[in-house]
Amino acid sequence: MTRPRSALTDIVIRVIVSVVLACFAHEILAQTSPVERTFPESKSTIEKTLKQLQPAMSGRLPTLEGFAQAGGRPLDRYQRGFYERTAQVKATPEGGSVVRVSAKVTAWYADANPSHSGYQLLDSNGRLEADLLDQLSDLLSSNSKSGDEQSPTAPPPATAPKPAATNEAAISAPAPGSGLKGAFSPALSQGLAAAEMNYKQQDDAKSSAVGNDVQSEIASLEEVLKNQAHPKNLVAVKKSGTAVVASPSLTATRLFLASAQDEFEMLDYNDDWVHVRISGLSRGWIWRTDLEMPEGISDVPLQGAPPVLTAADIFAISREETAQFPGDWEPLRGKDVKIISVEKVRENAQDTGASAKLEFAKSVMDRNYEELAKSRDLSGLVLIFDSADGGMIALTLPTLQRWKAGALNDAAMWHECYFDPPETFTISSVSGSR
Repeated sequence: MTRPRSALTDIVIRVIVSVVLACFAHEILAQTSPVERTFPESKSTIEKTLKQLQPAMSGRLPTLEGFAQAGGRPLDRYQRGFYERTAQVKATPEGGSVVRVSAKVTAWYADANPSHSGYQLLDSNGRLEADLLDQLSDLLSSNSKSGDEQSPTAPPPATAPKPAATNEAAISAPAPGSGLKGAFSPALSQGLAAAEMNYKQQDDAKSSAVGNDVQSEIASLEEVLKNQAHPKNLVAVKKSGTAVVASPSLTATRLFLASAQDEFEMLDYNDDWVHVRISGLSRGWIWRTDLEMPEGISDVPLQGAPPVLTAADIFAISREETAQFPGDWEPLRGKDVKIISVEKVRENAQDTGASAKLEFAKSVMDRNYEELAKSRDLSGLVLIFDSADGGMIALTLPTLQRWKAGALNDAAMWHECYFDPPETFTISSVSGSR
């Protein structure tokens, strides 16, 4: 027969369960909730002081250790840590203020499977939030002292406020010290308070040793920052408006326009194009001369011998006229355009391929821009190369205007043009030259 459980046993079990749940709840809140602290100063004073701390609201982290929670993944796999803090100020009925600080930590996670790599958001462990509140407290104290020194009606020493330790006790601080006003969990507050009291009791020799340890730690962190591994296969975009396209061709679909200093992982490259990872399994191609290549790789492919003739030596304009667009391209269909016919003046010239044609087309576009911009009747420009291996290039006036204004670089401009036939203006093949 089972002995019935007494009422006292039930009460004890409930108390134990409540204490355990409270501990877990406190630990979770300490890790995920914003950090709050109450100040006697008014809301306007707090907001004014926070503006002085604006440069410290965000920045790079030399290491994630001690600032972020791993979240099930090793912190040493993260790179390029960055933090951003926000502060909210709320007035209290007593005339003081409650400051709530939140922090976001982001970093690049280098997974063993490259397709799983990318920037991720990490949970702050509360140190960044508490540090900002400590800086705010110190700055408020400093501003208050400087104001008292400059005030001609400052009270005499006999009527001075109570010592700081008494004031902090009235706020129920965990331990003496301006940096421990409830910003941390009880365990961490006690540890910091004990360390602070220990520092105060040390003699000059030990204080010097502690100072040396601090300097050594700072030097160690600086060394970590200096030696942080930066991937050696990243390429950076030189100029905003650079086209990222679906395949290595001037007639390829444009995916988007990249901004200056955007970085991509380089997968492969050839004389004219670089194959990059956009994110995850997404891929794209970028014109090689539009990128800052990794160390040891030139952004301009090395040629065996410089060309003897320029595009201007090979081609010349044979005829100019204004007529309706001679094709079926939607942007210019049925519209009036300026048509420029181009002939080859040196039949025996070797370099008469796509590169030479595009180079000559750029010079023609540049010379005819002002005339087209002033005209109200013309919608675009067409170049027709009269030769067996010739072809047609067409572009709209808005595209020409954006190119001249610098909003589009050469590669992005070509991707907005019409080529007929497309293969005539293919620069290079897909195969790499690494």
